[in-house]
Amino acid sequence: MTTKKTVYIEGIGRRKTATARVRLTPATKPSFVVNGKELSAYFPHESLRATTESIWALKDLGIEHYHVEAHVTGGGIAAQAEAIRLGIARALVKESAPRRTALKKEGFLKRDQRAVERKKFGLKKARKRPAWSKR
Repeated sequence: MTTKKTVYIEGIGRRKTATARVRLTPATKPSFVVNGKELSAYFPHESLRATTESIWALKDLGIEHYHVEAHVTGGGIAAQAEAIRLGIARALVKESAPRRTALKKEGFLKRDQRAVERKKFGLKKARKRPAWSKR
C-alpha cells in the first residue's frame, strides 16, 4: 500500500508572544484553516481576516491558490493574525526567492519585535514609580 505524500511549504511567524506555524499546500482554490477551524470562525472580526489575507492582494507575484493551515499559540487574536501573515510571507519566499523584493517592499517580511516590558522590583508597573512624599 502506497500513501500519497503531500508537499507543503512551512513558515514560522511571531508577534508579541504569539507564534504561528503555517503550512502552504498548492490547491485549486484558496482556503484557510486556523487551529482546526475555518478562518471566519476563528477570527470573528473582518479586520483580523483582512490582516491575514492581505498578502493575497499583491499582484504580479505568481502566487497561485494555496490551502493555508496554521497552528497558532499564545498572544491575543490580533497578534495571532499578524503572526499568520508573517508565516505565509516567509513560506512564499522559501518557495520562490524572487518574491522577496515585492513582499519586503510591502512590509510583509518585517518582524514586529515590540513586546510588553517587564515589571521591575520597587515599581508599580514597568516604569511607573510610587508617588514621592517628602515626609
